[in-house]
Amino acid sequence: MTEIDAALKEAVANFVAKHPRGKAAQERAAKVMPGGNTRTVLFTAPFPIRAEKAEGAHITDVDGHDYLDLLGEYSAGIYGHSHPRIRKAVTEALAAGINMGAATDREVAFAEAVTKRFNIDLVRFTNSGTEANLMALSAARCFTGRKKIMPMEGGYHGGVLYFSHGGSPVNAPFDCVLADFNEVEKTRALIAKHGDELAAVILEPMLGGGGCLPASLEFLTMLREETKTRGIVLIFDEVMSSRLHPGGLSAQFGIEPDLKTLGKYIGGGMSFGAFGGKREIMELFDPTKPDALPHAGTFNNNMLTMTAGHAGITEVFTPEACVALNARGDRLRNSLNDLFMKYQVRMKATGMGSMITLHPVGGEIASPADLEKADKRLKRLLFLDLLDQGIYMAERGFMAVSLMVNDADCARVVAGVEHFIKTRRALLV
Repeated sequence: MTEIDAALKEAVANFVAKHPRGKAAQERAAKVMPGGNTRTVLFTAPFPIRAEKAEGAHITDVDGHDYLDLLGEYSAGIYGHSHPRIRKAVTEALAAGINMGAATDREVAFAEAVTKRFNIDLVRFTNSGTEANLMALSAARCFTGRKKIMPMEGGYHGGVLYFSHGGSPVNAPFDCVLADFNEVEKTRALIAKHGDELAAVILEPMLGGGGCLPASLEFLTMLREETKTRGIVLIFDEVMSSRLHPGGLSAQFGIEPDLKTLGKYIGGGMSFGAFGGKREIMELFDPTKPDALPHAGTFNNNMLTMTAGHAGITEVFTPEACVALNARGDRLRNSLNDLFMKYQVRMKATGMGSMITLHPVGGEIASPADLEKADKRLKRLLFLDLLDQGIYMAERGFMAVSLMVNDADCARVVAGVEHFIKTRRALLV
């Protein structure tokens, strides 16, 4: 048994000993759900923490442990837990009625706010980012009359659009040409080879699930030029990255795609997704036109999301609040990287603004291939050690800082990571 294996075995045993109710809850859950789970990303071995309540920037589990929530519901929880303005909006929606089965003014006000904020001609709402990306890709195929799409290796666009290591067996059956993220000339050549068959190129301007890796300006510029020249629809998946700039990363980079997809936090913490962009593409869904494309969804304009979402982006996550939050995230990421340099350990924090991922790997990180050198056992060890200190993040090292996380909380995270380094330094050099 290696030192890493021994350390991990000890950390797991410590976790199990401190979470007897969580263990019992897992055993109960496994009788009615496969592996006791209905959302794969939340499963961590030997069993996940079982949350009981949450408030502000904190979560309490069934065993009574309190955690600083750095996971931020994988970026959807930007308002923290039970933000007073969001709570008020939900109460208003409940009083007005939830399931209307009719169009309402609230969806119009929300659409006006979303299109203005993210520079979109026309928008359609969905219930998740997965739905938004499926609809955007389908719209691109109908608009161009072509069938193939080009995602990026390491890209994630929803539960049936997962492209790490070549893709997932449950992916939607699109005909895909997989490109390498941030590889300018290789991807340019691939677009040239398949250009006549490509309906869309889709990517996140910063890979979220793929390790918080920003695209280079050179790469995005090349994609915009090549897709425009060849009549290919360029789709920016900003479901996560739209939180990193008041107008999304497309605004920060100064590159406008043909379609954008949105989701996560924009719905005020409710189930939400959206796709929108250029008028000539989105008008395919105009039901007043003959042969309009259908777009169903019972809860697309549900009152909870329309009300909470509008309050969230117009009153709480304002452009000013966005800038302040991401500045806080930049300071946290820089402090962590300074720590890794100080102790000369093989660790790096990547990301932009309020989205950060910790990697137990040294050297430059520009693409998913650079992350393959990371030892997954060290990621698990970091996760368990921080959990033992009352800090909750994703097992893969992902953090999404919410508005409720303050500077003192960030200092606590830095101290927690430093304690991990001091304790495990022999494993990290």
